[in-house]
Amino acid sequence: MTYPDKHALLSWARHYPDLWNAGDKQAWIDNWQSVATGDFRMLDPVGTPEKQGFKSCCEDSWDLFQPRVRFRIQPGTLFVCANEVAWCLENHFESQDGPQVQYSLETYQFGENSSVNIRTYYRVPAHDNENLGDIFQDYLPENAKGI
Repeated sequence: MTYPDKHALLSWARHYPDLWNAGDKQAWIDNWQSVATGDFRMLDPVGTPEKQGFKSCCEDSWDLFQPRVRFRIQPGTLFVCANEVAWCLENHFESQDGPQVQYSLETYQFGENSSVNIRTYYRVPAHDNENLGDIFQDYLPENAKGI
């Protein structure tokens, strides 16, 4: 099996934030499965323990983050080169000081066996951070002081 073509990867990427923001978990999962049904591996972010499997890489993240974080791919930052996708993602959330945005750089490498390797780069908040620290207590329990 070959990796998804550019059209399929662009379609997946364009639907990714829309389905997330709509809160449609099954459609978001189906979108993922349109381009990858094999092995999932993720460094989220790079420098933390690797996550493996669709549940750990995608569904667990949905359950923790989706209720509070909205996504937007920053215009002009979506790149599809062969079997790889990269973007700068705006992560929008509410804080005590009003709306906030944090950025993450994300790369996705799709394999010929329907696998995907995900690498993200962002500042991890400390567990005592009043905005998202409580989520990261569950998501990255070993990084109490953030990264």
